[in-house]
Amino acid sequence: MSKCQQCIIKELSALKTLNNEELSRISDCKTTLDFKKGDVIFEEGKHINGVYCIRQGICKISKTGINGKDQIINFISKGNLLGQRSVICDESTNLKATTMTDMSVCFIPKKEILNNLMHNSEFSLSVLKDMSNALKETDNHIVDLAQKPVKQRLAEALLYIHDSFGVDKDGMLSIILSREDYANIVGTATESAIRILSQFKKEGLISTVGKQIKIEDKKGLARQ
Repeated sequence: MSKCQQCIIKELSALKTLNNEELSRISDCKTTLDFKKGDVIFEEGKHINGVYCIRQGICKISKTGINGKDQIINFISKGNLLGQRSVICDESTNLKATTMTDMSVCFIPKKEILNNLMHNSEFSLSVLKDMSNALKETDNHIVDLAQKPVKQRLAEALLYIHDSFGVDKDGMLSIILSREDYANIVGTATESAIRILSQFKKEGLISTVGKQIKIEDKKGLARQ
């Protein structure tokens, strides 16, 4: 089992504020977990007894609406902590986490997280900043859903995925999403997402190979 003190992933999260003694305690109690693409890390409404530190991979965070349709809220990648709000508030999860790629995570027990929050003010402040940023992103997403046309939202989603997660050796977006996933990101029907993506393709803004998408004209997409 790798030691947290030597893990470069910690530098990407609030864990960077912990000292060697605190990191050593986490190393002694953490559990390393591996997930396959499509696995559910935790379900909405479940109680989790710790926080997940993502070492490798990407997962989507979603919430089920009143019509039973999933709304994708965000994507979380390596270096981020997952589940800290539920641990701090001592509440069941209000979101679902599903892997988009194979993932490796470290599960840190709730007791250790709370101990560090109580005794390390720098760690507490860093966690609060992360939660505040997540809340800001959610606020912006809500406004976008209410005010921006679906076509613009879908163009921005493609650009966000490109800029945040990059492309493979062929220039295709590194995250492979279904057309339903794209619909769930922007809050529309799957048929509408398919129609708009087809329009983007006809206009030369994107190209596709199966489910894979390549952005051919970033400036053109940004003007949508």
